[in-house]
Amino acid sequence: MPLLRIRTEIEDRPGRLALLTAALARHGANILGLSVQVDTRGVVDEFVVSVPGGADAAPQRALAEALGAAGGARTTVVPARPHELVDEPTRALALAAQLRAEPRALPEVLADLLRAHEASWSTAPADDDGAPDVLTVPIGEHRAVRLRRFGLPFTATEAARADALVRAALPAPSPQPASRTVALRDGTRVVVRPIRPGDADAVRELHERCSVESRRMRYFSAKPAPPPRAIESFGDPAHGLTLVAEGPDGSLLALAHLIHVLDPGVAELAFLVEDAWQGRGLGRALTELLVVLGRERGLVELRATTLTENRRTLRLLASLGGRVRRTGEPGVAEVRLRLDGRGTAPSAPAGGSLARQRA
Repeated sequence: MPLLRIRTEIEDRPGRLALLTAALARHGANILGLSVQVDTRGVVDEFVVSVPGGADAAPQRALAEALGAAGGARTTVVPARPHELVDEPTRALALAAQLRAEPRALPEVLADLLRAHEASWSTAPADDDGAPDVLTVPIGEHRAVRLRRFGLPFTATEAARADALVRAALPAPSPQPASRTVALRDGTRVVVRPIRPGDADAVRELHERCSVESRRMRYFSAKPAPPPRAIESFGDPAHGLTLVAEGPDGSLLALAHLIHVLDPGVAELAFLVEDAWQGRGLGRALTELLVVLGRERGLVELRATTLTENRRTLRLLASLGGRVRRTGEPGVAEVRLRLDGRGTAPSAPAGGSLARQRA
């Protein structure tokens, strides 16, 4: 039976995947592989299926139309090959081992990882000119690998996979300290570090020093402080990552979170900065640090949910490449920041950054 690789974008709601699989079943397609990826528009489901009959354009068109009727959008169907039916993590680890043994084979290894048709060295920066079938993977400061794949656009998840493989092969950088010093615009130096169990009282005091308006922008309500259980969860790796900014006097000036969500490769960004320290570059420094840490953790995208009146946050995230999307709630926007730096042209009024935490 011929094999096909199918990608379609869906609205990430319960039952949507079941509609797609039922549509495939009605056309006799047997699902042999499934992965969920993220792209700038949303969730992308990828199937590898075997189909009865020939692998010509007719069944491909029929499957694309059936998935479109079941709620899929921008569906792509291309032929697949039997050797592609390999466990993806195992294949990636094998390619990483090959790359360590043959560093000069990087273009070929990246092409194998992403099933690209063309791969070549380039001196161009990671700018793909908006072409969905071209991906430029930066290698250090002055080189890159340019990949091209016909018929199947690259997703943000695939770009993150390529970047992660390159980082695995390049010489390891110096280990990052558990805490680091950040210089603000006025020259003040603050220490940024992971939250500790003994910070609970300082976290409550930070909330008490913040104005009602700052707390409302952060939590969408003027709650005085999160309950003790929520503060305790800030330090739980299962919850995500929380950083604190410590002032010269040892008090906490800000909180910044990467919160795990259910979408693959995605975390929610949220932070709170004490009023007296707003507008001094602390929020930007924390956000840029979370972008770096998110990329190192293999994340594809950061998302922040914020009030549309929070112009400072919208401007900040848009300046870093965030794309603003509407939500179903009046006065609430979602900003999506792709962590590989590709395809991140701002798409709406720019703005600030006190996103709501979804406990």
